[in-house]
Amino acid sequence: MRIDQQPRTRWVDQSALQPRRPDLRLGARSHRVDRPGTVGGDRIAVRHTVRTSTAEYTLLLNAPEWLGRRGIGEALRDAVAELRAIDLTYGPTRPESLVSRLRRGEISPDSYPPLADLVDRCAAMRAATDGWFDAWAVPGGFDPGGLLGGWAVERAAARLRAAGVHDYAVLTGADLVVRGHAAHGGPWRVAVHHPTDRQRAPLVLEMTAGAVGTSGVSGRQGHVVDPHTGEPADQFVAATVVGPDLAVADAYATALYAAGPAGLAWFRNGSDYRALFAHRR
Repeated sequence: MRIDQQPRTRWVDQSALQPRRPDLRLGARSHRVDRPGTVGGDRIAVRHTVRTSTAEYTLLLNAPEWLGRRGIGEALRDAVAELRAIDLTYGPTRPESLVSRLRRGEISPDSYPPLADLVDRCAAMRAATDGWFDAWAVPGGFDPGGLLGGWAVERAAARLRAAGVHDYAVLTGADLVVRGHAAHGGPWRVAVHHPTDRQRAPLVLEMTAGAVGTSGVSGRQGHVVDPHTGEPADQFVAATVVGPDLAVADAYATALYAAGPAGLAWFRNGSDYRALFAHRR
C-alpha cells in the first residue's frame, strides 16, 4: 500500500473537544457536517451532496486553488459519476446489474475487471473474518452489500485523487473516508457518537487518512444474517470499525455485528483495523 494511503488516526482526549469543534460528526441516524472554519487563500472549500437510489453521499473538498473551479467541478463530476455508475451497475436488487447477472450464471467474475476486484475483496474478507462475512451465504446468492457502499466510496475517492484533490472527506450514513486536511488546515476532526446512547460523549478522532465503517444503525431488524445459521444476527446492536479502507472497515463491521464478541479477536496482533464500538443487545 502506498505511504500516502496509510491510516493516520489519533484518538483525542475528550477535554480537548471544546476549544476546537469537530469538522464531522457520525451518529446513530445520520452524519452531520459542522460549518467550516477559515479557509486558506490558496484553497477552495466545496461541499456537494448527491443521492443515488440506495444512499446519500456528501463530498467535502479542500481543493488547491491552482486546480480552479472548473477543475474542481470536473473532479466532482467524476466522483459522482462513479457513485452513480456503481449503484446502477452493481446493485444486487437491480435485475440487469452485473451482480444479478453473475448470480444467474450469465457472466463470470473475470468478465469485468471491477467486478473481479469486488468478488476478490469479498473472498478476502470471508477469509479474514472466519466466514462471518460471507457474500455467498446471503439468500438469493452472491450479495456484496456488506462492503459495496464502502467500495463505491473508495472508488469515488480515487477519482478525486486522480483529478488532483488530495484533501477531502466523503460521508454516507454512519460511514466516511477522509484524506489530507480540513479547510482550517489541520487534520479532520471526527466526532463518532455512540450508536445507541445519545447521552454519552462522542469519541473524537483526528484523521489525515482512514475510514470509519458502521453496521447496525439503520434501524432495520434482521438486516445482517448469521452466515452459519441463516438467521438474523442478534448479539450486537451496532458495530463500528476504523481503518485504512472503507470497504474493509464496512465488511469487518458487518462481520463483527454477526459474530458478536468472538469477532473482537480479528483486531488484535497488530491489525490496521480497530473496533470503536461493539455493543451487546
